[in-house]
Amino acid sequence: MKTLTKIPYFLLFLVLSSSLSFSQSALKTKLDAALSDSMFLSTLASVNVYDLTAKEPLYQNKIQMLLKPASNMKVITTAAGLCFLGPDYKFQTSVYCTGSITPDSVLTGDLFVEGKGDPDFSLTDLDSLVKYIKLAGIKEIKGHIYADVSYMDSLFWGKGWMWDDDPSTDAPYMSPLNINSNNVVVNIAPGLPGDPAVARTIPETSYFTIKNRSMTIPGTVSTFRWDRDWLHRTNDIVLSGNLPFKASPSSNEINVYDPPRYFLTLLRERLETSRVLVLGTIDTARVPMNAKLVYTFNRPFGEVIINLNKTSDNLSAEMTLRAMANKYFGKPATPENGIKMVDSLITLSGLNYKNYRIVDGSGVSHYNLVSTELLLNVIKYIYNQRPELFTILYNSFPNAGVDGSLGYRMKNTEAFNNLHAKTGTLSGISSLTGYVTAKNKHMLAFSAIIQNYVGSSSRAVKVLDEIGRILAEYGQEASE
Repeated sequence: MKTLTKIPYFLLFLVLSSSLSFSQSALKTKLDAALSDSMFLSTLASVNVYDLTAKEPLYQNKIQMLLKPASNMKVITTAAGLCFLGPDYKFQTSVYCTGSITPDSVLTGDLFVEGKGDPDFSLTDLDSLVKYIKLAGIKEIKGHIYADVSYMDSLFWGKGWMWDDDPSTDAPYMSPLNINSNNVVVNIAPGLPGDPAVARTIPETSYFTIKNRSMTIPGTVSTFRWDRDWLHRTNDIVLSGNLPFKASPSSNEINVYDPPRYFLTLLRERLETSRVLVLGTIDTARVPMNAKLVYTFNRPFGEVIINLNKTSDNLSAEMTLRAMANKYFGKPATPENGIKMVDSLITLSGLNYKNYRIVDGSGVSHYNLVSTELLLNVIKYIYNQRPELFTILYNSFPNAGVDGSLGYRMKNTEAFNNLHAKTGTLSGISSLTGYVTAKNKHMLAFSAIIQNYVGSSSRAVKVLDEIGRILAEYGQEASE
């Protein structure tokens, strides 16, 4: 007969504690090693790791140091959006009309489009507006088409955004009326030798003027270049130089100046393609009190947050900031009022918002200064205090090796299809903040920022990916 040996509880506690300490000690050794790269002789790094399951910090390195978050600013903005807007908040685009509609389908007055910052409004959505305008019985508009842009202030960029980022899509012009992310695709191809290069915009529209000073040549040496005339804030697309006949076609995307006029131009062209005659012009004006609602297009924040975090969409982050400003302070929505709501979230997370500098919602600005302590506290707050929002935030983050800005990273590691985190990249800055399930089944929250390196981000990204791998393997000894 076998005798069962009873282990005293205090001995069992000691065994478990020593195992836990060993695991934490091993984690510290591995993370310290990851941060021992020679790049950190001249580059700053801050790493903060917390075990949400065990409710204890696992690793802290310079967690209160103020650094530039890059797109990790979006973690704070989207968390604030979830708390103060809610996933069901609607970004609205509404069509109104004045005058009357005659029996022969003529609108005697004007058409108004009021934008409230939908960042994902597309050509397909524009076609929905056209459809409902026609369903209202309108086949001809005698008056004008106006954009009501009173929803927000007239500042089209954030504080500290770089003038030389124009015409990059990373610096979209902001507007209450947005379409196709306020960008346009430009396709370039060689023509016949002696002819100009061929340029075409998608969508094809009269909004852009193509100034073509280029030539297709039979040789192989290219001096070809093209750009939007951003220096003079126009939408002229200028082509110059020589493009070899055998050059491959190219496709590039650039931002668009004056999005409300771009929106109205596309709307007018879409209406006319659908056989709705527009006799007037396009301009901006407020919707009159006596205007009648034709149709409202709604997009929930719970949908916007996916594109915002997965693809790190700057326009979506800025529109979220202004949505909070509008909801709590009225129009015109300003970034300063949106940041007041971000400050409220920081207070809820247990920290003093006065210790940080936040000037935009996207992290494009180099003026932003936050810490990994703040970033971690925010995602801890969502996990612990707002569990109904946690899944939404978690699923909006890129999934390592699967999608978004992490789609190509950490594929052959324990972090694959496990780690969900927001990436961040600016010149000399790389960051990563999110959640990962460790080998011992504990949910970990982490934040890491690497700042002030020169050259490619590949070395910093490699360190961040190594941190992700280490965290995903945490507790492996205990689980074996």
